Amino acid sequence: MENIALAEPGAQLSIWALFMQASWVVKLVMIGLLCASVWTWAIIVDKLVSYARMRLALNRFEQVFWSGQSLEELYRTLADRKTTGMGAIFVAAMREWKKSFEKGAKTPLGLQTRIDKAMDLALTREMEKLEGRLGFLATTGSAAPFIGLFGTVIGIMTSFQAIAGSKNTSLAVVAPGIAEALLATAIGLLAAIPAVIAYNKLSSDASKIAVRMEGFSDEFSAILSRQIDEKVAPKA
Repeated sequence: MENIALAEPGAQLSIWALFMQASWVVKLVMIGLLCASVWTWAIIVDKLVSYARMRLALNRFEQVFWSGQSLEELYRTLADRKTTGMGAIFVAAMREWKKSFEKGAKTPLGLQTRIDKAMDLALTREMEKLEGRLGFLATTGSAAPFIGLFGTVIGIMTSFQAIAGSKNTSLAVVAPGIAEALLATAIGLLAAIPAVIAYNKLSSDASKIAVRMEGFSDEFSAILSRQIDEKVAPKA
C-alpha cells in the first residue's frame, strides 16, 4: 500500500490501473461482468434486427394473403421456402389440410382440431425463436448489480486489510483501494441497466408480434372452418 500512496494520482485512479491493482477475485468479477455486457449488447442488436425483419415479413404476408390470391396458389409458393411468422403458421395449417384430405377426412370436428393444433405448434415454435435468449437479459439485469456488489465487498475487505497492515489511513492510501472496489459495482450497473431496459422493450415487442400472429391464426382457422363445412360436412 505504501507503493500505491507514492504512485502518481493519475496512474492510481485510472480505470486500467484500478483493474490491475485489484485482487484476482475482483478481476474475475470485472471480467465476467464485461463479458456479460458484451453478450448483452450482441443480443440486443440481434433481436432489434430480427424483430424488424419479422414485422416486415408479417406486413408482406398480410398484404399477399388478403390480396385475393387463392390459398392453394399461396401454399405452393411458400411450401418449399423457409417461412417465418404468419407464413409458417399458414404453411403448417395448409399442410395438415392437404394431408387430411389425401387420407380422406371424415369428420369436420376432427379435421378442424388437427389444423388448430398444427397452427398452435407453429405459433409456439415462432414464439420460441422470438423469445430466445431474452432470459439472459433478465438474468443479467437482476444478477449483475449483486455480482458487482460482491466484487466491491471483496475489494473493500482487501483494502481494509492493507490499511490495517500499513497502519496508514491517509486519503492517498485509502482512495485507490476504495475506487477499485467501487469499479466492480460500476461495471455491474453498466451490464445491468441496458439489460433491464432492453428486456422490457424486447418483451413488449415480442408480445405485440405474438398478438398479430395469434390474430391471424384465429382468422385463418375461421376461414378453414367455413371451407371444411363446405367440403366435409356434405360428405358426412
